[in-house]
Amino acid sequence: METLLNAGTEVTEAALAAIAHMPTASLPVLMDDAFTRRLSDADLMRIAVLLARKSLDEGGCPIGAVIIDNESRRIVGKGHNTLVQESHPYNHGETAAIRDAGRLDFSRTTLFTSLSPCEICATLLHMRGFSRVVVGDITNASGTEALLRERGVQVEILEDPQGIELYGRFRAEKPELDLEDWKGRRAL
Repeated sequence: METLLNAGTEVTEAALAAIAHMPTASLPVLMDDAFTRRLSDADLMRIAVLLARKSLDEGGCPIGAVIIDNESRRIVGKGHNTLVQESHPYNHGETAAIRDAGRLDFSRTTLFTSLSPCEICATLLHMRGFSRVVVGDITNASGTEALLRERGVQVEILEDPQGIELYGRFRAEKPELDLEDWKGRRAL
């Protein structure tokens, strides 16, 4: 089957946006394994940031996440924060990506998150056995990286300037929503 994104296709922002917005189960129709293997960690982080932007465009908190299989580097799960959109307090980017990935052995995966995970998401990442977590923004939020490392998770920081700017602007414009996402409505 001929795919739009293949070994000869350049990795562009438009290609990454298409990957971010297409359902995970349909990605093999969009891109082949040769293209998938060419996606760098920075490209995967950019997809997480594009998912964060999608959440913001929907009126939510700009946090996105992508899960890949470590061996094939195929994307197996993606998600973005839907606290506002679904009126659900724990639909964070990480939890949405895990839900999208389904029942997997997460010890064979890496999760890319646009923002340092909250304590609940960090605990879930450890509980599900993720071997590696890559964090795209510790400028606007941090603190759970040490917790993850203590629990045996490899944590890498790969700050994405667009993601940092996006979350910083969100925090300045909607401080109440930022606080609710991190601490719940009682914090308001």
